[in-house]
Amino acid sequence: MAKLDTVPTTDAALQSTTLQEVATAAAKYHRWLTSLALPHLGDHPIEVGSGFGDYAQQWLDDGVPAVTVGDIEPTRLAHLRERFDADERVEVLPLDLFAPPRREHSALVSFNVLEHIDDHVGALAAAHRLLRPGGRVVTFVPAFEFALGHFDRQVGHIRRYTKATLRETYEQAGLVVDKIHYVNAPGLFAWTVGVRMLRMTPGDGALLRVWDAVVVPTARAIERRVRPPFGQSVFAVGHVPATAGVPAQPDADGRAAT
Repeated sequence: MAKLDTVPTTDAALQSTTLQEVATAAAKYHRWLTSLALPHLGDHPIEVGSGFGDYAQQWLDDGVPAVTVGDIEPTRLAHLRERFDADERVEVLPLDLFAPPRREHSALVSFNVLEHIDDHVGALAAAHRLLRPGGRVVTFVPAFEFALGHFDRQVGHIRRYTKATLRETYEQAGLVVDKIHYVNAPGLFAWTVGVRMLRMTPGDGALLRVWDAVVVPTARAIERRVRPPFGQSVFAVGHVPATAGVPAQPDADGRAAT
């Protein structure tokens, strides 16, 4: 999908296993993330780095009329084709973000993708060809370089972000930032201690299930009202500048960029 030849060697099997286990064990966290993106997707988003299609399936279940998905890893791409083969609402599209076709999607979505790509500015710039004028660019990435550890490198992460660095990436790609904020403040502490310092591997287990059942709902409820000054991840929504006579889409929840 995206051209990742400049990314350090990645353990694709570990990445796939982690995706599956976290999606299964952390259902409330998964639902939190899909709900963040949902108001900004429009009628036909294109998701890059779709993994096994769990986010896309949730958005379809939530009423998004059509979704285009894809993934660079051959096993996951094959799984997407098999999973959505009979679903007329879904197109599976092998996609090179550095030679994108001309499309008219309502949004470009990348969840935990940009941190894998050396030229992340060039990857986001694909939105100018993939989206209609005013189309949304919805991104979710890991936060803070000090939390970058052994597991990050194993699965091909070459950076983590702050609000400032993600905003800069959007702007360098010629996009307008509409909103940007941290997500999951307690998760940053857990990741730094458990994964960065103790070198634990994220995945299914009693600790993750308890965290998902107890901590995630509390953090989600608080962060719905108050944006934390830090978090495990950064969430951003921007748009492709509209051409003359075509207004940009309004922000779905009315929040100004922060």
